[in-house]
Amino acid sequence: MPVRPVPGVKVTVSQNGRLQLFSTLTEKRFECNGVGTAIWIALRQHDGKTGAAATMLADLWRTDPDNTLADIEMWVDELTDAGLLHTEL
Repeated sequence: MPVRPVPGVKVTVSQNGRLQLFSTLTEKRFECNGVGTAIWIALRQHDGKTGAAATMLADLWRTDPDNTLADIEMWVDELTDAGLLHTEL
């Protein structure tokens, strides 16, 4: 199931190139490190599909696709718990 930003999430890029997420509904902020920024971009490029994003990133990073998918899913869980992402049914 695709992962999407929750309505009201604003995305900006800081001067240091890090992605910043802000919920206009909850006023929660989250700054992504380089890996989180790459995951966000990969998810957006692959219509929120974690498997496709993991395959792409694993190829770029020369990592195991299953491990990369597990890392993406943990990151998605963290942002879901923060109210910034949700899974579409």
